[in-house]
Order: sequence, then C-alpha cells, then structure tokens
Amino acid sequence: MNEKLSLAMARRIALAAQGFADARPLGQPGRRHLRRVLSRLGLFQIDSVSAVVRAHYMPLYSRLGPYDLGMLDQAAAGRKRLLFEYWAHEASLLPVETWPLLRWRMEAARRNEGIYRGLADWARQNSGLIDDVYAQVAEQAPIAASDIAGPKGAGGWWGWSDAKAALEWLFWAGRVTTHSRRGFERLYGLPERVLPEAVLALPVPEPAEAHRQLLRISAAALGVATSGDLRDYFRLSPAAMKGRIEDLVEAGDLLPVKVEGWTQQAYLHAGARRPRKVAARALLTPFDPLVFERSRAERLFDFRYRIEIYTPAEKRLYGYYVLPFLLGERIVARIDLRADRPAGVLRLLAAYAEAGAPPETAEELLREMRLMQAWLGLERLEIVPAGDLGPALAAFAP
Repeated sequence: MNEKLSLAMARRIALAAQGFADARPLGQPGRRHLRRVLSRLGLFQIDSVSAVVRAHYMPLYSRLGPYDLGMLDQAAAGRKRLLFEYWAHEASLLPVETWPLLRWRMEAARRNEGIYRGLADWARQNSGLIDDVYAQVAEQAPIAASDIAGPKGAGGWWGWSDAKAALEWLFWAGRVTTHSRRGFERLYGLPERVLPEAVLALPVPEPAEAHRQLLRISAAALGVATSGDLRDYFRLSPAAMKGRIEDLVEAGDLLPVKVEGWTQQAYLHAGARRPRKVAARALLTPFDPLVFERSRAERLFDFRYRIEIYTPAEKRLYGYYVLPFLLGERIVARIDLRADRPAGVLRLLAAYAEAGAPPETAEELLREMRLMQAWLGLERLEIVPAGDLGPALAAFAP
C-alpha cells in the first residue's frame, strides 16, 4: 500500500533534499560546501540573464549565504575541475562524474537525434564545415566562436554564425566542451584535454542504466516527486523513461506514496530525510531546482510562477526578473530585483506577498536583501515602495 504524506511533510522532505534544512555555514563557504550542495542538487542551471547575478551562481548563495563567486568559476575550469557544462535541465553545470551518464545523449546528437531540429538540418548540410571547426578547436583551444573567421551571425541556424552553429552541434555531440569562459562567452576545448583523466576513464553505462542512474540523482535531489518531476530534472524523453520508474521501485530506490492534494502518483526517495521543521530563509533564482519545474512549485508551495522577461512591460504582473522568497517552509513573497552595478545599487522595484505570508515577512526579506547587497559588493539598497509588500519594506529600511 502507498504511504500517505501530508503536503506539509512533502514540502519538508523536498526542502531537506535540496539542502534547505541545514544551517548556513558560520564562516566563509569553501570547496567542501560547494561539493555538498552539488552532490544534493546534481546540477546548476545556466541562464544568460544577469539582472541580479547569473542563475548558476544563485543556488549556492541560496543555501550557503555569501561566498566567493570565483570559487564556482574555479570549480568549472582546469584539469582538477569539479564541474563541466552540458545539456541536462537546459544548459547546466554538472559534476564531472556525470559525464559518462550523458554519453548516450551525446551519441544521439551525433546522429542528429534529440537536438534542435533546425540545428540538425543545418548540420546534415554542413558536415565539412563542422569538421573544419573541430580541427580549429583541436589546434587552437581554448577558442570562442567569435575567434573563428567567417561571417558573424549572418547565416547558419537561429541567426548564429556558421562557426557558432558548428560549435553548438559539436557541443551537443560531446566532441567539444567548455574549457572556460571569457565573461559569459564559452571558450571551447576537447574533452580529452579538458576533463580529469579519472573521469574519462570511467565506464560508460548502457543507455538504460544511464537513465536509471540519472533518475536516482533526480529522486535524491527532489526527495518526493511524480514521474513527470523525475523526468523533467534531466529532461529525459518518455521513451527513455519507459519502465525505468518500475525498475527503481523494484530495486527499492523509490517508494510509491500518495501526497495530500496531488492527483498523480508520487515516489519517495528511499534515503529521503523527514525533518520535523525547516527554518530556511533564501532568495531563489527562477532557475533554482526547487522551483524550476513550475507545476511542481504549484503543487508543493501553491506558488504559481511565470517568467515575464519576454512579456511587454505593461502586461507584466510582477516584473522583469522576479525572485521567489523562501521563509521557513513556504514561499512567502516574490520580488522584482535589479543589480545596478555602475551605480553600486541593489534596487528593489516591487515586492509582493503571497497569501498567508507571516507578519515577519517584510523584516526577514529586508535582511536577506541586505545580505545579497553585501555579497554582490553593492554600496546600497534602494527600495521602490511598489507592490503590496513594497511599502512595508520601505518603512523598515532606514
């Protein structure tokens, strides 16, 4: 029989799995703390928006508090790197040990399967150019698309230059990888020269076993989840999922459960923690693994979120780049925040309380914003008293 979990318990399980049941370190977080967070989450999603700070830097901050941004950069570069870039839940930073588990996806990409259709069509017609670009990477790495001669953004696919399209295809196929970054621009290199030798020597599992291992990572990171939640974490296809959940249930890795208010079958990770209380306080990027699957965020937290970056300003409900605010065991507010680096200002443009937000929401949110201001090295916090929570925040601020 399926065990029944209250929604409150499911939230606590999910928060603990994501590292929010642990207190932030008292001192400066170091590589050991990074490893711990990474082992729990399994990935950091990358996104180009830098309205506050780029998305892959935020999950560590949300769980550890202020840390040296350079620590993450260093962990994603050099032969002793902890991280590599690839397509997981969108573009992501992943533990290097995950490389063999994604080789099946790379092999499929080499057959022009499982990648953007436009890129696949372009690649079929430009195999010679792809080989030429690969040769340039082999000879000149680290190298960026902008370093390769040719028309800049004049053709290719999706408005990319031919060099960029070739590099994207090679990246999908695992023939090149990210050596490092120049600003936010990728510098490419060959995996055999970039990744640690011990990782390259790891056995490559058959696709079915790789799918099972990726689902184990997803289950541990989510704590309790539906089949759709588990599939979404590494964007597995329905075909890749066929029979895999049943395999993990039979192996004892997943336990079927019923969660209060959920209509779908849920699965509990066998090693999931069940804390009695979670006392978290964190601002989250919209791309945080706790909330990046929007239907799951609604089921867990009654929190409906839509990114409004591409929505015309006059039609936005909450703002351009909105961060959820986690307090205790609930998401209690959302804020439209902007880091104005030239002016040295962290600027709150609007703040909105969720239904049932506790009285201390404004005060706790202000503390968290001041912490973020210091972390980003900005001189002051400026609050625009917009949104239903904005005036209270402005009143608390000196």
